[in-house]
Amino acid sequence: MTTINLYSFLHLVFIGFIALFPVVNPIGTAFILNPYFSNLTLKERRKVTKRIVLYAFSISLVTLIAGHWILELFGLTVPIIQIAGGIMICKIGWEFLSSDTPNNQEQKMATPQQSKIDNLQDKLFYPITFPMTTGAGTIAVLFTLSANSEAKTWPVYLVNLGALLLSIIGICLLIFFFYVNANRLINYMGSHSEKIVNRLSAFLIFCVGLQIAVQGIMHLIHG
Repeated sequence: MTTINLYSFLHLVFIGFIALFPVVNPIGTAFILNPYFSNLTLKERRKVTKRIVLYAFSISLVTLIAGHWILELFGLTVPIIQIAGGIMICKIGWEFLSSDTPNNQEQKMATPQQSKIDNLQDKLFYPITFPMTTGAGTIAVLFTLSANSEAKTWPVYLVNLGALLLSIIGICLLIFFFYVNANRLINYMGSHSEKIVNRLSAFLIFCVGLQIAVQGIMHLIHG
């Protein structure tokens, strides 16, 4: 790899990371999703977070490589994905705001033999990974990055794809770190502060979903 190609490779890695960081927002999302993990031990948090990271990486990889083909197959557009994803996130935020705890009903229905981590398994993909961690915003950014990195020759395309994959891996590492350690940061603030953070997080979930849905509507209107 020549110096120019190496520079282009590193530049694309940097651009991909900078573009993905604000839409994934691993720090803010870790606090928003913390109520799901608040009753888990550190070992259990690491176990479920590994699964979330695997799901997030898989969604990003499929979107990067075959996302456009999948949308064309079903006749969908990115604004429609944004609207649907935004509505889903709004629903989750509203449920958080209207209940004492995010999983209050599930805890009441769970039998004593069911472990906390077993009750969480069904939520790891939806809604925790999609759309909360990697949602419509992430998909839209990955579509843009993949379009901008297209090349006429296969070697250049594979190099560009490798650069974007490194960016995704970097984001996934941040997701793992902050999801595992968010509870520790909140505990330093005290139990009363934890309740405040949970309520604010629920409100932010609703606002994020509304923002994504509005962006999708605006794209449809101006598109």
